[in-house]
Amino acid sequence: MFCSKKKSLEVERIVKANDREHNEKFQYADNCIHTSKYNILTFLPINLFEQFQRVANAYFLFLLILQLIPEISSLTWFTTMVPLVLVISMTAVKDATDDYFRHKSDNQVNNRLSEVLIDSKLQNEKWMNVKVGDIVKLENNQFVAADLLLLSSSEPHGLCYIETAELDGETNLKVRHALSVTSELGADISRLAKFDGTVVCEAPNNKLDKFTGVLSWKDSKHSLNNEKIILRGCILRNTSWCFGMVIFAGPDTKLMQNSGKTKFKRTSIDRLMNTLVLWIFGFLVCMGVILAIGNSIWENQVGDQFRTFLFWNEGEKNSVFSGFLTFWSYIIILNTVVPISLYVSMEVIRLGHSYFINWDRKMYYPEKATPAEARTTTLNEELGQIEYIFSDKTGTLTENIMTFKKCSINGKIYGEADDDMGQKTDMTKKNEPVDFAVNPQADRTCQFSDHRLMESIKLGDSKVYEFLRVLALCHTVMSEENSAGQLIYQVQSPDEGALVTAARNLGFIFKSRTSETITIEELGTLVTYQLLAFLDFNNIRKRMSVIVRNPEGQIKLYSKGADTILFEKLHPSNEDLLTLTTDHLSEFAGEGLRTLAIAYRDLDDKYFKEWHKMLEDANTLIDERDERVAGLYEEIERDLMLLGATAVEDKLQEGVIETITNLSLANIKIWVLTGDKQETAINIGYACNMLTDDMNDVFIISGNTAVEVREELRKAKENLFEQNRSFSNGHVVFEKQQLELDSVVEETITGDYALIINGHSLTVYDQWFITLFNIVYTSLPVLAMGIFDQDVDDQNSMDYPQLYEPGQLNLLFNKRKFFICMAHGIYTSLALFFIPYGAFYNVAGDDGQHVADYQSFAVTMATSLVIVVSVQIALDTSYWTVINHVFIWGSVATYFSILFTMHSNGIFGIFPNQFPFVGNARHSLAQKCIWLVILLTTVASVMPVVAFRFLKVDLCPALSDQIRRRQKAQKKAKPSRSRRPQTRRSSSRRSGYAFAHQEGYGELITSGKNMRAKNPPPTPGLEKTLYNSTSWIENLCKKTTDTVSSFSLDKTVKL
Repeated sequence: MFCSKKKSLEVERIVKANDREHNEKFQYADNCIHTSKYNILTFLPINLFEQFQRVANAYFLFLLILQLIPEISSLTWFTTMVPLVLVISMTAVKDATDDYFRHKSDNQVNNRLSEVLIDSKLQNEKWMNVKVGDIVKLENNQFVAADLLLLSSSEPHGLCYIETAELDGETNLKVRHALSVTSELGADISRLAKFDGTVVCEAPNNKLDKFTGVLSWKDSKHSLNNEKIILRGCILRNTSWCFGMVIFAGPDTKLMQNSGKTKFKRTSIDRLMNTLVLWIFGFLVCMGVILAIGNSIWENQVGDQFRTFLFWNEGEKNSVFSGFLTFWSYIIILNTVVPISLYVSMEVIRLGHSYFINWDRKMYYPEKATPAEARTTTLNEELGQIEYIFSDKTGTLTENIMTFKKCSINGKIYGEADDDMGQKTDMTKKNEPVDFAVNPQADRTCQFSDHRLMESIKLGDSKVYEFLRVLALCHTVMSEENSAGQLIYQVQSPDEGALVTAARNLGFIFKSRTSETITIEELGTLVTYQLLAFLDFNNIRKRMSVIVRNPEGQIKLYSKGADTILFEKLHPSNEDLLTLTTDHLSEFAGEGLRTLAIAYRDLDDKYFKEWHKMLEDANTLIDERDERVAGLYEEIERDLMLLGATAVEDKLQEGVIETITNLSLANIKIWVLTGDKQETAINIGYACNMLTDDMNDVFIISGNTAVEVREELRKAKENLFEQNRSFSNGHVVFEKQQLELDSVVEETITGDYALIINGHSLTVYDQWFITLFNIVYTSLPVLAMGIFDQDVDDQNSMDYPQLYEPGQLNLLFNKRKFFICMAHGIYTSLALFFIPYGAFYNVAGDDGQHVADYQSFAVTMATSLVIVVSVQIALDTSYWTVINHVFIWGSVATYFSILFTMHSNGIFGIFPNQFPFVGNARHSLAQKCIWLVILLTTVASVMPVVAFRFLKVDLCPALSDQIRRRQKAQKKAKPSRSRRPQTRRSSSRRSGYAFAHQEGYGELITSGKNMRAKNPPPTPGLEKTLYNSTSWIENLCKKTTDTVSSFSLDKTVKL
């Protein structure tokens, strides 16, 4: 499917609503997207171009061209063509398969349906047919089709709620609001169809948090910002419907602008292989030059003596030219030292591993019926070489479900109690949860187990009352009732939802708000507070305050925020309570809870009026407005009276602690990306074991620019004495890397020798053997080992994360290992050539005839090579399956079948020129001395490897060797796995402002734009609550206890 594209670079965008003809003049992109790399026409040229970027492929294409020149070709063209075509074809099929799934995903997205206003009627249109300027209707829980300017919605003042998880990973709902002039359009189709406003805005860009533009309509202009825009990829939540005007479509949307083009990616192994192939090619050129020089000398000194008897072309009488031709001839003969078949093996193994990932039942998530998915088959081995992990916090490490766990009020902790021994214990382990059934408006999904707090409420403790009032009044939560009459909270932050819900369950129920009032129900009595001022949160203040007037006429300032900030604002009389509360906060932080300090202040009426007048004046300023307002906030938020603190738990995802422990043991460095405050981030770090008390140094990097961050990192590195260790389970990749080395050995073994006859070269091996060796005789055993082999089982690979380090450090496949394998290959080549050569020298066979003819020698060497390679693969295989047996021994059987067929009378009768050696294999292999030579050659080739490995495993075993030995010893009786109990930190104060909050909601509340009219009719689709997940209680009760198994003391492992 083809999608239109822009033809020129935009400076600004001009869009007119409901006017496709006008907008088409600008040739804006339509809403069709494509993430695929190819189409039917471009697949072949682009894919071939990408494949020939591999040095080996380009080399063999060059070699094929050389083989087509008769003067230098010593091998027929098909010896290179067949492997090259096989490599190119298999890689092309794999790439085409990957791209097919991209096309399939694109088509699925492009064919989604949206309601579009066309010809004054709402019509269902496919996403790909949506145009810039169209007016689109969205309904609750629907994906946004394009970047839209919000016009109107079902909510008051054109508000709507969106989820931006697809864009930034945040599951918190965000608010967008339409211009007042367009929100009046409502759902009136006739008025929307007549809307002809023109938007002039910025050109397409990838800035998700920024938008600038102007709407011109009805002879007036209205400024547009990011709060008016709904981006593609968002989901409409808790809003029955909304209408929007398409500003950016398809590839111009901010989501697609951030996605970038699909690039051709190479793994580190690919890059290393390219380097090694260049070195091999250099080695090949050196050998060719040496042999060419030798040929020229021989031709000059000896070759002239043969020219009387042999026919020579005139040009060939020149010894230099003869050496030149011989150079290219040797390049062709020795081409097999370049391991082209290794690329085939790698591609097939990657494809097999991709299917294993997709089929892995242990990576299947049953709750959402989601399996693991390998979206590419070219990067699998990179999973075994990861050094850094960058993780989002919200919704990745944590569930983003906040639970009110404990609190400290007036120096007393609620949520804990003294046991019989006088020790503090967790109330949730001792008592039944508080029964909130007496409160018909309580949220039954929330639990709190300390009955003493309910007793304090019943006894009328004034401090407890004031504490709960702060929770019920100081927030940005919106309330409404659903069709069943249930109170529903719309929360911008799950932290606020937990605190307001806790107050609700304890009898202080937030009921409703307007721009000037807040109504709560205090123990069954409705109380309306006059909202005098809202001192909003921001990342610098780290606190939020409200100033209200209660029914008695008293003016109160209620504040909550980070204890590190709020404690500095306290009145000196709070010293004793401050000490107690500080200790309580340390306990809460030690348990990984998110803490918040609570305080209040009584305000004098006259003082407040003077302050409020100054605030109004500051808000009218153009210059230094923010600084003046911040100064006034600081002035009134002082001499506070401390009430206590709250402790909220943001539960970690199941398995996070174990996973991060494993990562730390596997030497993987973890970076958690979060927009939270520093204290909250540190809390989460301790909660998930990224940070621990036994760390000697924890460095805080707080630079605001790249230069500052780089400088702070440099200083931290200088001060760092030891680095943390970190994880993964990449042992399968290790085997693959070892396999690649084995494949290089096999490639090196073949074709290293040639006979010189009358100054011209002739290969020892038959050309058909050269063609079939890597394709037929040795390919399947290598693939079976790469796909199915495992050095240790899956359980041990998870129990011992240190197994990951060799792959991470490239210990199994590097340049040193490569040269060792090259030396091994050269040794094997020498053994394969000189042992048969010495054995056949002046030797007669069983029938009295000489056995040292060329073809008998070639058959003996070829047979020895196939057996040596098969035995080598068998020795390297740690995990045997039926497929391994069939492939290894079946390949040997296939070799003999093809060998006897090629030397048979039947094939000679059909192709006499190609198969002239009739009966040679049968005659040679029928003699005992040939088999003795093959046996001797095999033993001489394999024994050094066997001896070296035996000594290495016995004297200097690797971790995998020790685990494998232990695994075999425990095959019959499984030992009980040791469990390390999960511990909580008992110290290291880590207090933080617990809001995952955004600035600006205070202004929105006081403006009244997000307020509903009183008693609105119930609206379908607005029944979602913060805690409506059926698994919330289950998640609340889950406690992770398993940790990574370690060796017992008597099984010490050398790492």
